Amino acid sequence: MSTARFYHAGCTVCVSAEETLLSHLSPNVKVEVVHLGEQPNRVEEAERAGVRSVPALVIDGNVLHINFGASIEALK
Repeated sequence: MSTARFYHAGCTVCVSAEETLLSHLSPNVKVEVVHLGEQPNRVEEAERAGVRSVPALVIDGNVLHINFGASIEALK
């Protein structure tokens, strides 16, 4: 089973990406959704994973930046 984290900030771009993208992932992918606006203590974790902007999906260590809702710097 693969694991993934979907980092977002709750903006309309992020919500749209979450609704569209996550529904297409295999049920074999365990996804954790992290709202960085509500969990600012996890911004550093996102940066360590390679996230530079949100929404972003980190799956098996690979970062997929999806559109551009906000820079990670703006969430600090």
